[in-house]
Amino acid sequence: MTVTHTIPTEMTTRAWSVAVVGAGGTGSALLPSLARLHHAMVELGHPGGIECTVFDDDTVSETNVGRQGFYPCDVGQYKATLLVSRLNMLMGTRWEAQTCRVDSRTRFHHDLVIGCVDTRRARKSVLSGMVNGRNGYYLDCGNETDRGQVVLGQVGKRIAYRLPHVGDLFPDLIDPAGDRADTAPSCSMADALRKQSLVINQAISVQAFNLLWTLFRTGTLKYSGVFVNLETGRNSSLPIDLAAWERFGYKPYVPAPRKRTKKG
Repeated sequence: MTVTHTIPTEMTTRAWSVAVVGAGGTGSALLPSLARLHHAMVELGHPGGIECTVFDDDTVSETNVGRQGFYPCDVGQYKATLLVSRLNMLMGTRWEAQTCRVDSRTRFHHDLVIGCVDTRRARKSVLSGMVNGRNGYYLDCGNETDRGQVVLGQVGKRIAYRLPHVGDLFPDLIDPAGDRADTAPSCSMADALRKQSLVINQAISVQAFNLLWTLFRTGTLKYSGVFVNLETGRNSSLPIDLAAWERFGYKPYVPAPRKRTKKG
């Protein structure tokens, strides 16, 4: 059974409150596109566009230059502050940066949280922060060496035909036990490129950008996720379909049909 997903009405009448967690590879690729989306929304008559807060406690290292959205003069500066300041200056936005790490104590009260994180523990913390805060969309942007996934889901139990988030479909991706033991930083850019494709972050960010653009422009979605594989050159979408969800072991909340009352 195919289901049509429609954007919540309140997101068409006021600014979108967005949190981006992670300003590294994928985050630094996606944020400029998010600023373009904000500008396009306003130009097309949306009343507020996007109000964004970026969370990241890391600073730019020499190995980030060229592989992420940073330059030699950026080394040593906080990633979140640097990117937000740059976009505010270029686009006239008033976005904010939080140079802190998201953990189990973090509470999100946003319409949309975008996770650009590289560990299962961090992904679990983001989802926990949404469950304990305000229910909304969670857009997961995860990747490995040359493949990854973009999954847009909703957090909340009593939402009819709720879009499954990445933890609903792939429980192992929010299990900290699955994090790799080797988390040591690369000592050079060449070392980093041996571990990860130079293109994967941009490929993931484009798919995330297109999902959000489609949600805004049409108000509906026909699919809620994309799986990217650069090795094979193939992308595959995740349809908004109950049968497809059940194959992943996910069963959404479906409201019971209203009982008809007899007249007279």
